[in-house]
Amino acid sequence: MRAARILQYHKPLVLEDIAVPDIEPNEVLVKVAACGMCRSDVLLVDGFFQNYGDIPPPVIPGHEITGTIEKIGGVVSKSAGLEEGDHVVVAPGWGDGVCRHCQVGNTHICANVRWPGFGSYGGFAEYIPVPARYVIKVAEHLKFEELAPLTDAGLTPYRGIKKIRDAGGLGPDRVIGVFGIGGLGAYAVQYAKLLGAGATVVAFARNPDKLAIAKSYGADHIIDIKGRSTGDIGEELKKATGQDKLDAIIDCAGAREMMQLGFALLAISGHYADVGFIADRIDIPLFPRVSGEQTFHGSFWGNNADLAEVMALAAAGKIQHTIKTIGFDEINEYLDLQRDNKVVGRAVVKF
Repeated sequence: MRAARILQYHKPLVLEDIAVPDIEPNEVLVKVAACGMCRSDVLLVDGFFQNYGDIPPPVIPGHEITGTIEKIGGVVSKSAGLEEGDHVVVAPGWGDGVCRHCQVGNTHICANVRWPGFGSYGGFAEYIPVPARYVIKVAEHLKFEELAPLTDAGLTPYRGIKKIRDAGGLGPDRVIGVFGIGGLGAYAVQYAKLLGAGATVVAFARNPDKLAIAKSYGADHIIDIKGRSTGDIGEELKKATGQDKLDAIIDCAGAREMMQLGFALLAISGHYADVGFIADRIDIPLFPRVSGEQTFHGSFWGNNADLAEVMALAAAGKIQHTIKTIGFDEINEYLDLQRDNKVVGRAVVKF
């Protein structure tokens, strides 16, 4: 099979032919139809995750995976309802199944978790072995290139906004800011409208093309923050919404300056959910967080239930996409473009 592999960190992926993997009895072999390209793929190539755990090469990146079932392992139960040829998406976060997080369904935060695309096999290849419990059947009328990014770009902000909603941070008298309108932020705007219980949605970004996408996807207001002071941005926010603070923020970038801006704009008892980590450190004043009784939510990817809900929204036609399909041979080119923040929407490798 064709595979794009990390043989050395900080180097371009090597595009080569390798053997199709065998599967364990409890696994299925997925023939990859499409795989989204994520900022995390760039961070992986650039060695970022080596700060948190050893991922020895060779590594096949790519974790936004969809395709068809090619083969089913011998002990996969019939009750799983899987058949060869089924259209599926691959759920992230393959847990050990026995820890307290796995027991309540949050396999993606298991201490012993395995991630597709962060080891020997990932979506930048024509086949991947997957434990049968981590594939979800999807409606066959959905396009593979649109399904792929929903497994991360479309899943991650969904869980983050659910956290804000469930904590009481959304409602008809609230204003939620979406920070960073990249691959995740374009979906976050839509979820903020779908789940926001009538909250006003404001998109913040530096790129006018991305802000235009946010507006077309339902943002009530858009604010260009490039080169502007916090005070100026707050004034524009007040003109647009009647208040200069945000009751909730979903941050899809996690950049240092953007987080400083976000916390400066966060209202008393506000909720801040971060799903991005372009930066690896934040530096913000502590007292306003304490005195304003603000809540910070870390939110990472999503579980099987979250992904099933996103798939249901997609099947009902309630999610829009900004997709650029690319070929296998273009992977390194688009990793460079992703690194330079020049991809609008989501680049998706289509096989």
